[in-house]
Amino acid sequence: MTTLIGRTRARAVDTLSLDATGTRNALSAALVTELAAALTDCAKDPDVRAVVLTHTGTTFCAGADLRDPPHPDALVGLLRQIVELPKPVVARVTGHVRAGGLGLLAACDITAAATTATFAFTEVRIGVAPAVISLPVVPRADPRALARYYLTGERFDAAEAVRLGLLTTTADDVDEALAPVLDGLRRSSPQGLAETKRLLTARVLETFDRDAAHLTALSAQLFASAQAREGMTAFLERREAAWVVA
Repeated sequence: MTTLIGRTRARAVDTLSLDATGTRNALSAALVTELAAALTDCAKDPDVRAVVLTHTGTTFCAGADLRDPPHPDALVGLLRQIVELPKPVVARVTGHVRAGGLGLLAACDITAAATTATFAFTEVRIGVAPAVISLPVVPRADPRALARYYLTGERFDAAEAVRLGLLTTTADDVDEALAPVLDGLRRSSPQGLAETKRLLTARVLETFDRDAAHLTALSAQLFASAQAREGMTAFLERREAAWVVA
């Protein structure tokens, strides 16, 4: 059976790796289901102190899989699961992050990326909006800078992602940067980590409680629209969408 999520353990830290390089680790229905199951296992396991979320290949996550997209409710559930997990979730990024992948990043507690990583909210380029991923992104990002990248779909680098609040740190050697972070988590008590995380994520969860139903409906509506069909078709055919002004 093909697995889309790799899992290893080292000194009480479980590493979950997105491993669907053929689709650039896009969020398919199957990948979302498998990642959610792995996170559930980590939450229940008393031997797991923290979780590292990383990837194989050159892309952390390319966003939604346009050929097999997850239902918006499933994506909301996954993002909330990361935020609510009683153990810290640390993102380790050495590749590129697009659209829904930034939702995964924002849901994590601590995020580190290589200086060569790039980021983009590309939803507007295919006729939709970053609806569901706004649940963790908006509470954690600088609103003025976020407006620029939400509206233009421009690519930005890791240093800018730190300034936006989407990354904790960036470094040439991500593992070296994360070493003291993971050491600190290993030295912390499970109860202390869980309760401290609860304090830190309270505002993010308020956004889920208030806006999840509306943004889920909006996402479904937009993906079913004529403009989204044109945008997704253009993307898959590697051509400009009909609305692009030359």
